[in-house]
Amino acid sequence: MDSNNALHEFLGMNYVYNKKIMKACGLTQIPDRRTFDRRLNTISTDIKERIATMTSLLVHEKMIDPYIVAIDSTLLKAKGSVWHKSSMLKGVVPRSGIDIDARWGFSHTKGWIFGYKLHVISSTGLTLVPLAADFTTGNIQDNQMYNPMTSSMTTTTIPKEKICYMIGDSGYDDQKLYDISINRGFELICPVQRYEHTPADRLELIQFYESELGQAIYSWRSKSIEPLIEHIKSVFRIDPLPVRGYQKAAGIVLLSVLLYQILVYYNYKTRHSQRPKSIKHMLCS
Repeated sequence: MDSNNALHEFLGMNYVYNKKIMKACGLTQIPDRRTFDRRLNTISTDIKERIATMTSLLVHEKMIDPYIVAIDSTLLKAKGSVWHKSSMLKGVVPRSGIDIDARWGFSHTKGWIFGYKLHVISSTGLTLVPLAADFTTGNIQDNQMYNPMTSSMTTTTIPKEKICYMIGDSGYDDQKLYDISINRGFELICPVQRYEHTPADRLELIQFYESELGQAIYSWRSKSIEPLIEHIKSVFRIDPLPVRGYQKAAGIVLLSVLLYQILVYYNYKTRHSQRPKSIKHMLCS
């Protein structure tokens, strides 16, 4: 199956259920796969804005409490063969089917992955839902995306006074990020590395992280954003990615996040359910 057919299959899943969505959007049939293909090359920025709009709606209707939110990323394998670093440095593409936009990224649990990275900020608590998302090549470090993601979320979707804590893994242990967080009205909580001559301000961070309150706050990470990301990947089958090229991959991945938000909202409104796993049943039923 080529990438265009994969796109059409992905976006046209569950035709009976999607007929209701198409009717609400003023459509009479699933658009042609070439239409999807063209739109995915330009749609990623538009989708991020719609994700922000959905987040505002979720907060406004009090479906979520953003008092504690979590940030994380996940590597997604590129479609096709890998592009080895030696060939990449020479600018040589040894075979067809390689996604030349993808890059190598490292995961402590999965090792080196050739592909892309999905960055997510999520709610914690009973209702788990993405609040912000971005998409990069696999070589972009998590701390590089912290500023733009938290900036867009706190200026356009969630009043900053509603957020008190942002939790992340050790990849966000960066003094610049602590300063950014304080300037935006919340605290960043993540594992803090202790050095031989750790400065006093850093010792305060360590002390809070290791305190009973700090550990209670941080414990929400493993119960929220980690399973949420894995669930999104499982529901929409985006790892490995079904398409090649940065723009198409960004479009399909961010569209998955947006659709997940919409389904959580729909599920909450119609079924009065806050269980994220029922989302998969909605798509497959």
